[in-house]
Amino acid sequence: MTQEMEKVDVLIIGSGPAGYTAAIYAARADMKPVVIQGLQPGGQLTTTTDVDNYPGYKDGITGPEMMEDFKAQAERFGTDTRWGMVTKVDFSERPFKVEVDEKDTILAETVIIATGASAKWLGMDDEKRLNGYGVSACATCDGFFYKGKEVVVVGAGDTAAEEATYLAKMCTKVTMLVRRDEMRASKAMQHRVFNTPNLEVLFNHNTKSINGETGAVGVESVTAVNNITNEETIIPASGFFVAIGHKPNSDLFKGQLPMDESGYLIVEPGTSKTKTPGVFAAGDIADHVYRQAVTSAGTGCMAALDAERFLADQE
Repeated sequence: MTQEMEKVDVLIIGSGPAGYTAAIYAARADMKPVVIQGLQPGGQLTTTTDVDNYPGYKDGITGPEMMEDFKAQAERFGTDTRWGMVTKVDFSERPFKVEVDEKDTILAETVIIATGASAKWLGMDDEKRLNGYGVSACATCDGFFYKGKEVVVVGAGDTAAEEATYLAKMCTKVTMLVRRDEMRASKAMQHRVFNTPNLEVLFNHNTKSINGETGAVGVESVTAVNNITNEETIIPASGFFVAIGHKPNSDLFKGQLPMDESGYLIVEPGTSKTKTPGVFAAGDIADHVYRQAVTSAGTGCMAALDAERFLADQE
């Protein structure tokens, strides 16, 4: 005798600011949401030591603590939060079939995708060791902590150029490490970089090591090597920003939902609606521009409201 599949009104895939906010709104609307947390419960913020730019936390808070607050608030209204990884989806018909941990299948009337995006890293041990202690992948998130200090930015595209010029407004000096003899950034962004007086670009340079200790000390300097002459340069720095792009966590939805050339899910402008009625996307999985906790939370709210209206229209 086969076991009957579980049926839910709202299934939320992912548990960062977007997923938990969607859960708060869906639970308050009595939709009894189920959240599948994924491999990194709490999302990217769980790797962030200090969050100073989220409204309501006047003294700041650590990323993991903030995500625990989000989770507790969602659960207070009845959200069913579960460990697990969604391993397969079928959006061809409603109710949608969602497989968890390659064994359990849930039938969902609506699905909110909040799987986020992951920063691309250089793959160095020093990045992992000093992540949160001077190493960051988000200048707009963490730049304030380096006001009046020297920092290094790695990257050659528009994102790197934008982050470097942003940091130059508050840091005494910004050094960009570009591994080729030219930048990939647009001409307009390059013009902005080269016209920023406290911003220096070192072409043909790779990062050899990030020097410093975890804890209060943090990053102290960066050793860069010229990939043509092999000459090494030690750059004094309190911050090391990796700006080589992000990868949306959307592989699970290939062939199921439209996405752009980078893999970000495409939603109807001004909504969280994907091309498939009843499937919604919130947070960084559909946002390659802002990538902030507060904007993710906002789109999580939108997704829950869109799902609620969708279900009401089905009655």
